[in-house]
Formats: sequence, C-alpha cells, structure tokens
Amino acid sequence: MIYFDNAATSFPKPPETKEALLAALESLGNPGRGAYMAALAADRTLYRVRKQLADLFHAEDPSRIAFAQNTTQALNTAICGILNPEDHVITTMAEHNSVLRPLYRLEQQGVELTIVPVDTAGRIDMAAMERAVRKNTRAIVVTHASNVTGNVTDLREVSRIAQAHGLLLIVDAAQTAGILPIDVQSQHIDILCFPGHKGLCGPQGTGGIYVRRGLSLRPLLVGGSGVHSFDREHPKEMPTALEAGTQNAHGIAGLGGGLSFLSRVGMGAVRAREEALARRFYLGVRDIPGVTLYGDFGAWEGAEGHCERVATVSLNIGDLDSAETADLLSEQHGIAVRAGAHCAPLMHKALGTGARGMARFSFSYFNTEAEIDAGILAVGKIAEAVRI
Repeated sequence: MIYFDNAATSFPKPPETKEALLAALESLGNPGRGAYMAALAADRTLYRVRKQLADLFHAEDPSRIAFAQNTTQALNTAICGILNPEDHVITTMAEHNSVLRPLYRLEQQGVELTIVPVDTAGRIDMAAMERAVRKNTRAIVVTHASNVTGNVTDLREVSRIAQAHGLLLIVDAAQTAGILPIDVQSQHIDILCFPGHKGLCGPQGTGGIYVRRGLSLRPLLVGGSGVHSFDREHPKEMPTALEAGTQNAHGIAGLGGGLSFLSRVGMGAVRAREEALARRFYLGVRDIPGVTLYGDFGAWEGAEGHCERVATVSLNIGDLDSAETADLLSEQHGIAVRAGAHCAPLMHKALGTGARGMARFSFSYFNTEAEIDAGILAVGKIAEAVRI
C-alpha cells in the first residue's frame, strides 16, 4: 500500500513511537492512583510528555497542557467550556465539524454565531472576519490549516483582530501541530487544540488542549481525579481540571516517542520534506487534462502574496465521484487516499463539491519520491480512462 492519507492519521509511525508504546504497556500503571512503582512511572511519563508539548508550543509551563482523546474532544472542551448564552462567536467556512457541530448546538442554546466566508480558492475573508465583530463577541474559533485545501490560515492577522477587539482566540491545530511552528505566547493563542496521531506521530486516542494562564474552562467531563475525592466539585487546577478519569498513559507514552522523533529529526526538516513531496505531486498532476485542483497553490508556483500550505492536495478527475476515484486508486494502484466531504461541509459547499466531494492526497515525511511519482502516474491513467 502507498499511504497518502496522513491528514487523517499519520502512517507509518516512527520507531520511537512504537518503542515507547511497547515499553509503556510493560511498565506503566494508573497515573495519579498510587505511590507504587508502576503508578509513579505513569505519573512521570505524563509529566515528561506534558513538558515536551509545552516546549513545542512555547506554553508558559507544562500545567497549561491537558491531555484529550483527540482534537474533537479538545475542541468541544474549549468551545463548550468558554461560551455562554448571549455570547457571540466568530468562525469560518473552512472549519471541521469538530468546530461547527459544538457551535451549532450552542447556537440552539442562545449563543450567537457568525460564519465568515471563504473565496473560490478556499481562503478565509479576513476583512469579513473583522466586520463580524460585535459588542458581545467573545471569541474567534479558527483552523490553522484547512483539512480540505491545505491552505494555512494567516494566524497573525486573526490574532491581530482578536487582540484589537479583546477577543479570545481558539485555534484548531489538527493539521499543523508538529508540522508548522506554533508559539502560543507570541501568537497570542488563548486555547490551542491538537491531535497526537497526526503530525506529532503518536498513536490514535491521544491529543490535548493548551489553555493560557489566567483563563479557566468549564470541564467537559468530571469525575475521578485521584485528588480531592471528598469534594463535590471537580478540581479546578490545571491540568486536573480537564482530565477526569484514567488517562491513556500508554498512548501518551507513544506520543512522547513521536515528539522525540520530531526533536531528533527536526520539525523544520520534516516540514521541508513533506512540502517538497507535496509540491512534486502538485506539479505532476496540475496539467493532466480532466484534473481539477482545489486551494491556493500560488506559493508552490513561486508567486508572492499567496498563503502558506501544508502537504495536502485535493482533486477531482473528470466527472467521477471522489469515492469512485479513491476506489480506483486503491483497487488498481494500491494507493490510499481520503474521499468525500472530510467532515468539512461548508468548505465543500463554498467550492462547489458538496455533491461528490474530493479525493485528498496528504503526504508525510515517510513517503518517497517513487511513491509520489506512482501517484502522479495513477491519476494520469484514471484521467485518461475517463476521457476515453
């Protein structure tokens, strides 16, 4: 199998991830639930990985990082934990359902919602974002990069708008954590939600949320914490405030292995390789008759003033449904891609692909140039068959 679905989950995982996960399965107990060796080893593991994440994102201290099952849980925690009826919140058409569905539910409970449009290349209308600000606006929730087009959001401009109007900035880093530099302090990010299983090279079932110092959230879950067990309320101190129940210590250990891989290789080197591979693919398919590409690729063409990109290229071939394209790629060429709506319905609506979706190719450090060329060849053969 040639794996081009890294925007969903990275594969394969680096050796560090596998080694750390296997070692944890043989040594870790329940963190925070005892003073014996296996429990203390789990506590130390969680702290070590928390520290790795705090260093990566330039958080004030490790306690500002709470673990979550995935970005979806982190985003639900952030959105539902900060907004109240009669608050106004701004988001965009580029968002994943992990942002949209919590906001739709809160809208039914009295939260006011504005969704900022995107243009025909999927770029967010920043002027419309600033015009959307009202007296009761509480927060902006925005993706750092689209999981459909690969366009990177200009966080500097979003942050400027948020700061100028005294708004909270909540960032979905599902497509960028471990891939693009993120500095929560210099970028004035109040809440950062991120997965462990994508760019951070950890196992599924891992992720987390950063909450800046001085800001507190209503927890999404309450229950056992290992401390203050006789209190009626869940502890309010971070990170315990957002970590009810037994944590996924084994998975988090694996995440720590992924972070060690990034530290060893260098996030810049990983980013450069992924972008080179994705650009190679883009340049190879852009002129194939019948292929339609989605997003802003100007930066890869060498043009100035275009948005940065992650290593994602989405396309359609002729009049084929994206699911049919993905099936042909898998069955005839052994290539795995993601088809459909990618849980981002408003972006597809904006780009006119609501009926058939797109076939998304997303690349990783572990892909090869030979695999990229095989992908280009496969797209060309399918496009030729469609024309015939």
